[in-house]
Amino acid sequence: MIIDDHPLFRKGVIQLLGMEPEFEVVAEAASGSEGVALALEHHPDLILLDLNMKGLNGIETLQLMRDKDVDSRIILLTVSNNPDDLVGAIRAGSDGYILKDTDPEEMIRLIKESILGKNAISAELSGLLAMALRQEAVITNRSQAGLTERELSILKCLAHGMSNKLIARELDIMDSTVKVHIRNLLKKLKFRSRVEAAVWAVSNNLS
Repeated sequence: MIIDDHPLFRKGVIQLLGMEPEFEVVAEAASGSEGVALALEHHPDLILLDLNMKGLNGIETLQLMRDKDVDSRIILLTVSNNPDDLVGAIRAGSDGYILKDTDPEEMIRLIKESILGKNAISAELSGLLAMALRQEAVITNRSQAGLTERELSILKCLAHGMSNKLIARELDIMDSTVKVHIRNLLKKLKFRSRVEAAVWAVSNNLS
């Protein structure tokens, strides 16, 4: 599903996705409120969400969908390379952050990786995100010391971009157990999303 208040951009993304047989666009929305309603109606596997929109902006729309238990993969598509926007999106529960001027082939590659459970962040932004989280870690003295051995193992899997199913297979545990451990480690580390935890783990050499 595409949520963007610029109709020409929406049509362009739909055309781009239409060139890939594994994608089917089930809905498009011109505002955040419309997007939330359609997400609850269609339960799409993936939502591409604009950051700067009138009314509800992308972050507010994302937070509202997460509050309503929308479990779709959600990627922010934006022109902003501001570290604060990037960190804010990840902290709100985004599964990725892609610049709108990204090369089409690269954009498709990142979207496909997101579907597989990996982190979809434009390459030029990964360093900015890692730096911002590293600085925050120093300020808050965030530490993995409070994690159990199992939680630390799962954190390392997240750092490798593994989905819940892959983690469960790797550690020979149930998907539901993985979800519980992820929820616990996010709470201990004071993160709101798995992507945020994954990038922090990589920046702290835990992978």
